[in-house]
Amino acid sequence: MAVFRMPSLGSDMTSAKLSEWLVQPGDRVTRGDVVAVVETQKGAIEIEVFETGTVTELTATPGAELPVGAPLAVIAAEGEETGEKTGGETGAEAPDAPPVADRPVVDVQTLPQPQTGGIAASPAARVRAHDLGVDLARLRGSGPGGAIVLADVEGATSAPSPAPEQPSRSGLDFDEMRRAIAGAMSRANREIPHFYLSQTIDLTPASEFLTAHNADKPPAERLLIGALFLRAAVGAARAVPQLNGWYEEGFRAAETVNIGVAVALRGGGLVAPALIGAEAMDLAQTMAGMRDLVTRARAGRLRNSEMTQGTLTVSALGEIGAEAMAGVIFPPQVALLGIGAPQTRPWVVDGTVIPRQVVTVTLAADHRVADGRLAAKFLSEFETLVYCPERL
Repeated sequence: MAVFRMPSLGSDMTSAKLSEWLVQPGDRVTRGDVVAVVETQKGAIEIEVFETGTVTELTATPGAELPVGAPLAVIAAEGEETGEKTGGETGAEAPDAPPVADRPVVDVQTLPQPQTGGIAASPAARVRAHDLGVDLARLRGSGPGGAIVLADVEGATSAPSPAPEQPSRSGLDFDEMRRAIAGAMSRANREIPHFYLSQTIDLTPASEFLTAHNADKPPAERLLIGALFLRAAVGAARAVPQLNGWYEEGFRAAETVNIGVAVALRGGGLVAPALIGAEAMDLAQTMAGMRDLVTRARAGRLRNSEMTQGTLTVSALGEIGAEAMAGVIFPPQVALLGIGAPQTRPWVVDGTVIPRQVVTVTLAADHRVADGRLAAKFLSEFETLVYCPERL
């Protein structure tokens, strides 16, 4: 038997509210399945399970505020007796887990589902339905007790035009989010010895590549410059693995590149979910992954793996903004690449000064694991890939 616990979703998280269960006792789950939704200062997060087996009991009640490490459910591995109640006696329970008040075992079918006008629906489903203008009363729920879940909304075949956007539709407390961000960034500045290197890169070849690529493509298949930046950052991280990983009780290099994407939320706030295994993606897949992350981040329906497994973050100001940006590293990562807005500047090409589109990139690195030589190598690799986008 294994105890499924409240995961940590960032260095600034100490607790979260269990919003809803998406499984019930007797359900079989596979590693990576979404089994619950929790509410944090940065929105509703879909929680994935890290075991494969059968849910034997749910030990936490929706609506409860629970500390990181608190038991949520018990999962029996294949071949184990699923009818046996193990409670806190399972050998998988960590001895130093935070204490949690005694709670009765709850059958999810007896729990009240979140209601929208008398309709049982998950928070993520309600947010997405609002975004798409979908009438929940027209849908048939596939969740526990017939509740409407996210997949039901996204599977609707005839959604009306989206309703006008409301800044607070996700239910986020932006003041609380700002306080959480301030606390995390203050600790990062205090504990991580940052140093910065900047470089200005000729962006004209990349712009010409995108123009040619997008010329005959429908909008859904067009690439944005942000996808090129992500691909170049992934390539640079592969070339300089000392900047791709985590510093906890020492540096641990990551086997994959889980590239974080800083997303500004409408109404305020910032999150940095990651594209998991980005080194295996091509440009089109990176573009699709980036769009998906931004959409779900702003709808408040990210997954815990996306919030906790990032190995290196890219933060870009977009087409309009300041010329350069020096960011603060997201702990426990050890580097962050800040990308300013593209500018038109005089540039020397083959001995002639001509106007070119350029961009200034600034790498923030952790001096405990890297030095100027490694940071310069990273920026050099990034520049080479941006200048030769066909290699991406």
